[in-house]
Amino acid sequence: MKAAFENVATLQGNSSFVAYSFTVPFFEFKWHYHPEYELTLITKGSGKRIIGDSHENFTAGDLVLSGSGLPHTWSSEPFGNKSVSAVVIQFSEDFVQHFTQFSECREIHELLSQSQRGLFFNSGNLSEISKSIIELPQKNGLSRITSLLEILQQLSEKESVALSSDFYTPSRSKATESRINEICQFLQDHSSENITISEASEMLHLSKSAFCKFFRRAMKASFSDYLNEIRIAKACHQLTETDKTIREIAMETGFESLTYFNRVFLKKKNRTPTAFRKNISHA
Repeated sequence: MKAAFENVATLQGNSSFVAYSFTVPFFEFKWHYHPEYELTLITKGSGKRIIGDSHENFTAGDLVLSGSGLPHTWSSEPFGNKSVSAVVIQFSEDFVQHFTQFSECREIHELLSQSQRGLFFNSGNLSEISKSIIELPQKNGLSRITSLLEILQQLSEKESVALSSDFYTPSRSKATESRINEICQFLQDHSSENITISEASEMLHLSKSAFCKFFRRAMKASFSDYLNEIRIAKACHQLTETDKTIREIAMETGFESLTYFNRVFLKKKNRTPTAFRKNISHA
């Protein structure tokens, strides 16, 4: 899909790197890339995360280091008066190479090399690191730089999971990028509606068979599976935040029947919607 270029330099000003926190009603679907490395911590909210060709759900505590030029986005749905928030740290190769050339920073150098596929860190053992990340935007002077280096050093000592596949390379065809971005944004906005492959293929002026091949090649997932991922993410949000019945949630998120919803939910979450809700309520 077409990843928009984000000019991080305009946010940097006179600082050596960018660090900020923000709170918004929801995370907009903003598929983008930039040459800077990016460390993103979700402090509140849940939804869908796409890093390269990795498509997964996220919740509060989600921590990812994205390498230079790797397309990414976090997206969620607006829900009443609730808000979402995150901390973002962006730094260039020019900045960090001043330190990674030294043997004392070889672990950081290896960490950044591995981040080209995107690295996910389990939030279960990151409380101190998360605290440091949250505090970083308020720091000034030399402590701002040393704090970032300390965060990267600590992350280099933690277990991480590579997100994007080995063979993923961002699409460079402007026509392909524009087409897939159009359909993905449409699915994000209209997932609760009865969207058919015929309708989607007509949007891109392709036959159904050509569209299915095109979509799978670009997204590494079938059209129906990708759409169900979005719907299940929205269903999880409603199961967590509302008292609506499971049948109501199934219908409102676009599933044609309660039976089909239950089957897809079990496949995606390894538990039934009822068990999912009970687990959340007892957490």
